[in-house]
Amino acid sequence: MRRVVLHVDRLVLRGFARDEAAAVTAGLRAELQSLLGGEAALAALSLHQASSFVKAGTVHVPHGGSARATGRAVAARIVRGGRP
Repeated sequence: MRRVVLHVDRLVLRGFARDEAAAVTAGLRAELQSLLGGEAALAALSLHQASSFVKAGTVHVPHGGSARATGRAVAARIVRGGRP
């Protein structure tokens, strides 16, 4: 069995209220666990083999989207290596 350990040293959220930041973080954590929890994790991580960091780039979230949905969208971009 393989194990994936991911450390996020810093998450910068601009324009979010403190309670929204907690919801973004919760969405990010839940989606990363979901996306990296299965065999798809190996394929996703192979995109980042030689990288010590991943730049997610711009994440587009529909107007009125929840903070938790924003976290999920960021996680998806991280796993895809910043590719849309």
